[in-house]
Amino acid sequence: MSVQAAAPVLETRELTIRFGGHVAVDSVSCAFHAGTLTAIVGPNGAGKTTWFNLISGQLRASAGKVLLRGEDITGLGPAARADKGLGRAFQLTNLFPNLSVQENVRLAVASRHRIGHVFWQTAARRRDIAEAATGYLAQVNLAGRADAAVASLSHGDQRKLEVALMLALEPEVFMFDEPTAGMSVDEVPVILELIAEIKRRQDKVVLLVEHKMDVVRSLADRIVVLHNGQLVADGEPALVIASPIVQEAYLGATPAAA
Repeated sequence: MSVQAAAPVLETRELTIRFGGHVAVDSVSCAFHAGTLTAIVGPNGAGKTTWFNLISGQLRASAGKVLLRGEDITGLGPAARADKGLGRAFQLTNLFPNLSVQENVRLAVASRHRIGHVFWQTAARRRDIAEAATGYLAQVNLAGRADAAVASLSHGDQRKLEVALMLALEPEVFMFDEPTAGMSVDEVPVILELIAEIKRRQDKVVLLVEHKMDVVRSLADRIVVLHNGQLVADGEPALVIASPIVQEAYLGATPAAA
């Protein structure tokens, strides 16, 4: 069975949000399948991050639905959606800066497996949590910084730690909002390889909001373009990038110039 023939893992149907008289996301319908990486692009103010926030539950929709494995999760909050299998990384890192690197991941492991922090917890259970956290840190090349305070990490290493936290939550859907923003030239290839590795697992959906078209070209199987809150293009990267409407809406060129 082909990827596209299978049922979608994630789907939005006529998803809409209004702020007063402004429609920030306007009836966006889109389905995402396992084993694919979809880049979501568009000019500033197009509605990309707002659509992400609707999918992950940071914002409540004015209309429409979000479906995960066919289940309507539109009424659930962010924590409940994370439990269902949605993982989200934000433009600004969302970590516990005063805890160590390993402590951050241990919290994610404990949360995923419903392990409470109680004083009678067995030593073996605590060791299991620590070993699992170390394994996730090894996947993102941070095992050597396990005892470092998060606040001491570079921006690139904090981004890698966010990926480790998402891995620890074992989501079906990984959502990255401008993962390379603020990163140095040396740091960018590392985070892109981590995202590519998640994509290669074939059982995950990866969504990527990204402004850098070289990053989009290197990673994406598919590009979805938003403009003024509406979905204006959706398809294979080469065809979407070459389309006149994308040249005009995203790159600022007129169709004739494109």
